[in-house]
Amino acid sequence: MEYISACKNIIIYFNLYYKLERMQKDIYLIRGKESESYVAFKHRIFSAVEPIKTNGHLVKLVLTEQKPPRNSVIPFKRSKIAAVSVYFEKEKEIISSLLESKGFIGSYQVTEALPVEYDKTWPDGEITPGVCLLTLFRKKKGLEYEKFLNRWHNGHTPLSLKIHPLWHYNRNVVEAYTPASAEIFDGIVEEHCKTSSELFNPFKFFGNPLMIVPRMLQVYFDVKSFIDYPSIEPYLVSEYHIKSQE
Repeated sequence: MEYISACKNIIIYFNLYYKLERMQKDIYLIRGKESESYVAFKHRIFSAVEPIKTNGHLVKLVLTEQKPPRNSVIPFKRSKIAAVSVYFEKEKEIISSLLESKGFIGSYQVTEALPVEYDKTWPDGEITPGVCLLTLFRKKKGLEYEKFLNRWHNGHTPLSLKIHPLWHYNRNVVEAYTPASAEIFDGIVEEHCKTSSELFNPFKFFGNPLMIVPRMLQVYFDVKSFIDYPSIEPYLVSEYHIKSQE
């Protein structure tokens, strides 16, 4: 019986994975106002996302809910932002409630990869455990696009997984964007740690005292080898699955 149950679980997992692989994914980016409270910003984003739940698309979002720590090895941006991911199983559509939101800066068609993935055990609508780092960036100027992807996927990704205590790594290559997009990015990445201390404490994020400086330098020079460094926007965010795969 255990063998049969295990086989059924494998088949279910394969079907879900194959279904997600066939889906198209768009990410909508919306910036908050400086005068807007975090509570008001969250309410506004959730209100804009609410209509999508009824049309059958899968929806996930990350957004800023609090100020990041001032003293951090990660140069967090202190402005508000939301990244709403919409997965389309069939025909893609423009989500007007997001496109027309105040602070909308772009809609990006992406190719998603999950080099490491958590096992979602919490209900839709509840905050994802742990803490998340959202990073937006552009490729290094003058670098060929294929070399950019190779350095990112085959160099930086394995390095990040080796050094940082990542619980979930959502990597998105921007393939296209809508004409209404005011800002252009080549990559959108979400990195999750199980606890806030794993992200904020440099001795947990980079390693023990003997390794921390060499590893920080290694990551710094690796990032500068394929990313336009001034374009990087790292944000401390929370994640919510609004409607996930059943």
